[in-house]
Formats: sequence, structure tokens, C-alpha cells
Amino acid sequence: MKNLPFTVYTFFLIFVAPFLYAQENTNANLTKEKFTLSGTITDQNSNETLIGVNIVFPELKTGVTTNEYGFYSITLPKGKHQVQISYLGYKTVNETIELTQNTKYNWPLSNEDNVLKEVIITDDRTKTDIRKPEMSVNKLSISAIKKMPVVLGEVDVLKSILLLPGVTNAGEGASGFNVRGGGADQNLILLDEATIFNSSHVFGFFSVFNPDAIKDIRLYKGGIPSRFGGRASSVLDIYQKDGSSKKFHMNGGIGLISSRLLVEGPLVKDKGSFLIGGRGSYAHLFLKLSPEQKDNAAYFYDLNAKFSYKLTENDNLYLSGYFGRDVFSLNKSFTNTYGNSTLNLRWNHLYSDKLFSNLSLIYSDYYYGLDLDFVGFKWDSGIKNYNIKYDFKNYLTDSFKLNYGLNAIYYDFNPGTIVPSNSTSGINSDQLDKKYAFEPAVYISADHDLSKKVSISYGLRYSLFYRLGQSTVNIYANDNPVLFNNDLKLYEKATPIDTKFYGKNDVIQSFDNLEPRFSAAYQFNDTQSVKASYNRMVQYLQLISNTSSPTPLDVWTPSDNFIKPQIADQVALGYFKNFSDGMYSLEVETYYKKIKNRIDYIDGAELIANKALEQVILNGQMRAYGLEILLKKNEGKLNGWISYTLSRSEQQTPGRTPLETGINNGQWYKSVYDKLHNLAVTSSYTLNDKWSFGANFALQSGQPVTYPEGQYEYLGITVPSYGLRNENRLPAYHHLDIAATLTPRKNNNRNYKTEWVFSIYNLYNRRNAASINFRQNIDTGNNEAVRTSIFGIVPAVSYNFKF
Repeated sequence: MKNLPFTVYTFFLIFVAPFLYAQENTNANLTKEKFTLSGTITDQNSNETLIGVNIVFPELKTGVTTNEYGFYSITLPKGKHQVQISYLGYKTVNETIELTQNTKYNWPLSNEDNVLKEVIITDDRTKTDIRKPEMSVNKLSISAIKKMPVVLGEVDVLKSILLLPGVTNAGEGASGFNVRGGGADQNLILLDEATIFNSSHVFGFFSVFNPDAIKDIRLYKGGIPSRFGGRASSVLDIYQKDGSSKKFHMNGGIGLISSRLLVEGPLVKDKGSFLIGGRGSYAHLFLKLSPEQKDNAAYFYDLNAKFSYKLTENDNLYLSGYFGRDVFSLNKSFTNTYGNSTLNLRWNHLYSDKLFSNLSLIYSDYYYGLDLDFVGFKWDSGIKNYNIKYDFKNYLTDSFKLNYGLNAIYYDFNPGTIVPSNSTSGINSDQLDKKYAFEPAVYISADHDLSKKVSISYGLRYSLFYRLGQSTVNIYANDNPVLFNNDLKLYEKATPIDTKFYGKNDVIQSFDNLEPRFSAAYQFNDTQSVKASYNRMVQYLQLISNTSSPTPLDVWTPSDNFIKPQIADQVALGYFKNFSDGMYSLEVETYYKKIKNRIDYIDGAELIANKALEQVILNGQMRAYGLEILLKKNEGKLNGWISYTLSRSEQQTPGRTPLETGINNGQWYKSVYDKLHNLAVTSSYTLNDKWSFGANFALQSGQPVTYPEGQYEYLGITVPSYGLRNENRLPAYHHLDIAATLTPRKNNNRNYKTEWVFSIYNLYNRRNAASINFRQNIDTGNNEAVRTSIFGIVPAVSYNFKF
């Protein structure tokens, strides 16, 4: 890097100087007789570690939360202190402790269901933390998600985050989600730290996340910590449960089209545990009752597994994995199989009461297969990555904490393998050039309380990316694979003038980027604050797709000579307030995001099995900005939230020379993720210990599309004439869903517990447009619009059990 000396100097000022300052304070604190209190917070019944538990010392007006593995550490003055420990769904603990030396204290929390007779719900996790500089982060409890009514009766993590401000989908039945005007491919989705490349089952009807196996869910829309990298818009960070190390448990559910079962228990009592969960759909079995549909199928299955073992007081070992597959078949002549596989081996080590570490070895694989028996070939493609990461959390003082670490990812891309399915097909085997890449990174960040009112968090990530051989690369005149025909005013593919072969692990192209992160909070008083954040994210992987939502056939490709990394800069400003003693919370945020090198496609681009993608791709830019409002009710029998987002998302690909018109005449145009208005209301009401109810309402502006603005005849065929891109919209998208949960009272007197969940999706039968296509009317010869809708009213019932 040209400015490396300056970078090193800046790095020293930002991180090393505060570190030395904190060390001096640490030494000074010893003379003031301060000691460190540390430990782990767990579920009393299962020994499951709990993430994000609040440990507060009211008299000292300080506190700490547990990390991803339930660990906490805080330095306090010598003496007696009142401590309050609170977590959603658990009984709040109030105790007095006496510190006379560095002390480890592990608190087990008892489930609130076992100790409360009256129905008063307090969702501590939804209360806004006005002191932390953390912003643009939404945390959802799995218990709250399970109360939400969803389509086809299946609890869905991804559908629940669509009710948050700044989050939309690409339409009914579409896979993926869009955050603050970004594409679904710009979201980093992690399950126990492993990357999930396709988050949906059955083309978007279900998510790949089994709710029974999930412990914690966090969506970072901005102010993203420096430990995360590789995507331009957001991070969805999901952790699986560890499993009970005390007693054997089983729970599951039986629905109309799918069922699930999860078992957990001790490997060695109080030291080791296991968790195994599976899901599967069986709606396709009903198709076999129809002679016309008996050879068709559409189903999914998946498996979650996790094993944990406490090696010593300071060492824990975890092994977790996920495997899922979707199968779609038509008349046995067309079979589509796709899905994710992940594996993660983790070692937690506590070097001291102030230094926590986590070492992970991670494997992730996304596979896509297509068997076209009627033409006689099979198609396989996918992406694999191998990731090693080592993270440290250093609790230096009660006002200064450091996080730092490194990771390295090796990618293996298979754009496509064609294999003849029989000897008479006449098709030869073909392998598109495999692609390889290596992405190492280091990061450091600090959480710093400057005063009682001001807290800041700042970090730096340094990422590198190497596009590697073994591969043959095209060479073009003037290094330009896309030509502009000035006479026809359109882009055309360039013909390579030569090729160059790169051997295994030869560097074809390399990139390096600094990714600064910063956020700050100013607390006016005990109930309100303002926050601001800035982050830069760099995305080296690109999803090659011309659809508005991911499909199984989409192909991932690395940045190289022609496809540049996406670089996103985002700033945000927010106001946060708790009122009525925390019963209500208000969050208001405004943001602006700009992304360089967002790819666009020339008209008529062919993406599938294309050996020279650079010939149909142009590098453009993207911008998004908006206002988000979130009002939450945190306590009482009735709770929930109302979210509203007013936003814009636009894309531009200008001409590269004064003669070029660019895409859409070089003008900014609405991206397919643009939703001007987005309103969501969700609520749950607990009538008594037997009945509870939930409702969701969603309203979004229609998705931008391009309609024909005229037509002309050519050789007797009426051809539509299209105008500028995305100048039109689908009709507004909205629906109302309701659910009721029946919990038999006899549950209180037995270990075996059950519940019935009744739900109705799209209560008033809104026929939302999944798409609008245009065709020629046989009688009139004119083009006509045809709306395609997926769902009407969808009632569902499921039976859940636990013992």
C-alpha cells in the first residue's frame, strides 16, 4: 500500500496509545484495590450458556453483558456490591457480592416459566440500550419469533426479520432478504460462524434455520464490528444451542406439510452435551395420490448437530454442523437438488480472568445439481470455503475492552460441470474453469467509555484477496472485454485476442483494503441518547444473477481483473429513548450508504454456463438512504413493535467514455430492492396461561419493474418495446396474519408439555403479485399483462411437544 507508513502511524494512535493508557490505568487500579469478577451465565436446567445477559451494578452505574459463549468479565472496586442479573425468559437475580480478590462466579438462571404464576412478560432484550455505542443492530429472541404467525405454520427466522425496519423481501415466496436497499447477496449469513450461501428451502417458502436449534439471532445493519467482513450490506449472526448437559430432553412439532424433532442431553453429566435436530417436509407425498402429479416432487430435509465438552475449567470444545437438501422433480425427467453443508470445530480458552479466546476451523459448502434426463446430461456447480479464525476478547478495565483476531478463507468455486447422464445423449463432458481465491484478514477494535455520558467503539479491519489459478484468463485489446457500438447505441461482447494460463496457486489478481469502523453514543440522561456510526465493508465475492432474489442456480464468482470488489461506505445517526420505566422504547435512525463497483449486466446478457462472464458485466455504483422508526412495547400481557422505513435504493452504470451512453442512458435508476415505504406491525397477547395470540401486518411499496411502453410488429409478430429500467412498480404488497396458541393447563403438573398453534396467513386474501408478465393476446394481437400470485388465504395448524 502506498500510504503504509501513515497507516501504521494512524493504527498506533488509534489502538496502541489507548491500550497503553488502559494498561497504566490497570496498574493504577491495583493501588486502588480493584478486582476482576468473571465467569459464565448458564441455564440452570440445562447448563446452556446464555448470550447477552445483563450483569448490572446499580450503585456503581456500570455493568457488562455476556459474550457469544456466555462469558463475562468486569473490574470493580474492593468491597460489597449489589448485582442484578437479567435475561429474557429467566428470573431476575438480585444478590450482594463481596470482592476481596479476583473472583470467578458462575450464575445459573432459572427459567421464568417455572417460578411465575401470573402472566407478566418483560422482554429485557428489546429494551434499547442507550449507553452502548452499538446501533443499527436488532436482537431477536427465539421465544418471540415462535409467537409470530407465519406461512404454512412453520416458524421462520428469516420471515421474522422482515418485520424489522430497513429489512424487506423481493416479493411473496422469494428467497433471501434485503437490508437498507442492498442486494440479498450483500448479506453475510452465519450459522455458528459458518457461511450460509443460500438461506432458503423450497425456493423461499422456508428458511434453513430450525427454530428449535437456535439460541441467539442478531442482525447488524450498520455500525458493523470489525470482526465481520466480506459483505457490503449486513451481517446475520446466528448461534445454535449447545444442548443440555444435565438431563435428556426431546421436543418437536408436527405440521400439515412438515415436521421436526430435536433431541439433546448429556454426554458426560455437567461436562459434555449433544444436540441433534432434524426437519423434513412431506407435502409431495400427497401428490402421489393424483395420477397426473405422481411423478412430481418438491421437498426438503435438514439436520443440525452440536457436541460440546468441558475439557478443563478454562477450556471448552465444540463441534457443530448443518446439512440440508432440497429436491424438486418433474416427471422424473427434470430433477433439481441443492443445499448447504457446514462444519465447525471450536476451542474456547480462558487465558486469564480478563482474556478470552476462540479458535475455529470452519468448512462451508453450497451445492447445486441439475439432472435433465430428457436432454441427457447432469449439471453440478457450487462453492466451498475453508476458514480458520482466531478471536480474542481482552477485558482490560471496566471502561476499556479490546477485541482482535485474524482469519483466513480459501475458496473453491465450481461454475459448472456437465456430465452425460447416458451413453446415447451425444453430449460430451465439460468442465467450466474452476476458480480459486484466498482471503486473509486481521482486525482490532476497542470499546471505550470516555465518561459517564460518552461511549465510543472503534475498529480497523485489514483485508486482502488473491484470485488464484489454476485457470485460463482471456486477454482483450485495451483490456476491455465489453465494447460499445456507437452506431447501435448498445454494448457487445469483445473477442479475446489471446489467453494466458495460470498454474495452481499462481496469483491472477490481488486486492487489499482498510476497513475502518466507528460508532459513538452520547447519553443525555438515564432514558435517552444519540448515536452515530460509520463503517466501510468490502465484498470480494459477487453473485452472478439477473433476478431480484437469489435462486439455487445463481453462481458465485471471485473478484478478478475485470470484476472489482464492492466497497461500501455507510454513515448513520440515531436517537434512542426508553420511557414509562422501560415499558416503551423508541429508536429513530437515518442512514446513507454508497457502494462502488456494484456490477450490472448488458442487455441480453447470458449468465448460465458462461465461460467469459467479463464480456457481459459492467462495474457501476449503488446508493441507498432512508429513515427508520421503531416503537416497541416491552412489558405486559400485550407487547410487540411498530416499524416504518422511508427509503430509496438506486443504481447507476455511466458510460466509460464520453461517447458511451451507459446502462439506462447513464442515469440513476431504482434498484429492484427499492421500497419507498415499508410498514410492519407485530404483536403478541397473553390472555392467560392457556391462550396466547399473535398478529403481523406488513405493507410495502411494490417492487420496481420495467413495463413495455409500446409495441411494434416484426415478421408478423408483435414485439413489446421497453423504456428505461425499473420506471414502473408492481402493486403494493401487504397482508395480515394471525395466530393462536393453546397450551393445556395440565402441562404444569407433568414433564411432558404440549401446545397447539393455529394460524392464518393472509387473512383477507390479498393476491399479492409475485410477478407481472406480458404476452400477446391471441384474439386481439395486443400485449396484455398477466399477474402471478402465489398465496391466497393459508390456514395452518401444528402440534408442538417437549419432554
